[in-house]
Amino acid sequence: MVIIAAVDRSDRASKAIKEAESLSTAFDDTIQAVHALTKAEMVKMDGVHATRPNIQISDGEVREAATEAAASAIADLDVSAEPVGLIGNPKSRIVEYAVEQNARYIVVAGRKRSPAGKTAFGSVTQSVILNSECPTVVSIDQ
Repeated sequence: MVIIAAVDRSDRASKAIKEAESLSTAFDDTIQAVHALTKAEMVKMDGVHATRPNIQISDGEVREAATEAAASAIADLDVSAEPVGLIGNPKSRIVEYAVEQNARYIVVAGRKRSPAGKTAFGSVTQSVILNSECPTVVSIDQ
């Protein structure tokens, strides 16, 4: 089976990868570092496309950018993981991909929150927790 480590472009991504590594070792599973990206997010990231709106962004370009973000999240770690780029809203696409892969776990990174704020996760984390068919592990930054 596979452990899905859902990563973004933040420093918290390494927490998710490290937690996925622990699970991978325990269950002898492979790790996939997954980043989902929409075309709209890519336009925001890419100043050239924003200043030249008539340029079309292909699905291949979006998938490549998402794969690069996933690869970047694992680049400095001693973890054997496959970077995977997905096109679409992270809230739904990560869960869909986990089902497609028959994932054992999805690992997401949360933010450190105040005692009152601990009841609410970020929107992607919360959506994955609520909609995943497999167990979801949240690695909180301490």
